[in-house]
Amino acid sequence: MSKSNKKESNETEENLTDLSTLSKKELVQRAKKFSKQYCVGDGDDFKLKDYETKASFNLGEEGKPLVNQTLQMGVDALATMQDVLYAQDKWSLLLVFQAMDAAGKDGAIKHVMSGVNPQGCQVSSFKAPSSEDLDHDFLWRCQKHLPERGRIGIFNRSYYEEVLVVRVHEAILKNQKLPKKLITKDIWEERFQDIRNFEKYLTRNGTIVIKFFLNVSKKEQKKRFIERVDDPDKNWKFSAADAKERGYWDDYMHAYQELIKNTSTKKSPWYVIPADNKSYARIAIASAIITALDEMDLEYPKVSPEKIAELNAVKEALLDEKD
Repeated sequence: MSKSNKKESNETEENLTDLSTLSKKELVQRAKKFSKQYCVGDGDDFKLKDYETKASFNLGEEGKPLVNQTLQMGVDALATMQDVLYAQDKWSLLLVFQAMDAAGKDGAIKHVMSGVNPQGCQVSSFKAPSSEDLDHDFLWRCQKHLPERGRIGIFNRSYYEEVLVVRVHEAILKNQKLPKKLITKDIWEERFQDIRNFEKYLTRNGTIVIKFFLNVSKKEQKKRFIERVDDPDKNWKFSAADAKERGYWDDYMHAYQELIKNTSTKKSPWYVIPADNKSYARIAIASAIITALDEMDLEYPKVSPEKIAELNAVKEALLDEKD
């Protein structure tokens, strides 16, 4: 992480202590400053090792109420902005979540989006592609779930699996029905280019794309795996396949570095979120979403003078009614 980013991290504890006194505008500006340290932007010089998996500070047990209050303020601000997004019906926002198993994607989506009107939000989770999916190009199954104008779409995993798990396990690539002559040493660079062009196309048509990599450490993943085994209520979250994929950790880290380096742009950035502390990660994610929504210059639709006169006439008629 750069020196400037480290300086911002050191200021975070102080920044969290006075949020209750901020106006909405000041809160948005604070969210922008907070999330900036995790935004990759142009990925040309990206190195995953420069980004920490742990929060830059630890408030301890006594600080939990403050952390929860901070997250709730972010959730409330996000809900307000989403309401305007839905009413304006011009922009849409696509949030892409990628991570290793047990990094906290599901929990982050659940908590950060807890205040959003379900009518204005849709979550799509992507597992292994079906036979129908494999009969189409690799972007096809995700294109079907893009958010409509006025809505927030959430991809829990995404088309990025095609330059991630497919890259780590190249046997999958051989079963994707591609013509043999198209499977060359350049296929990953070609897919990066396809993804960049796809996201540029979406942006030009009013769908803003921001991507989150929840950067969990191998040590923390091990701890969470053991917790899932020990807790009967979490057994369903764990399988032997999860532990097997852990054996490819270094390959996955290389694949993540390459995909972020090649697909993070200023208009469709990646955010590398320290995910060892779930509460901290959720605050950082909420801050980044608030930042993206604020840059849309959202406002409620303006009502014409004729419409206002019509509404006032209706109001007068209602007031004149006898109960």
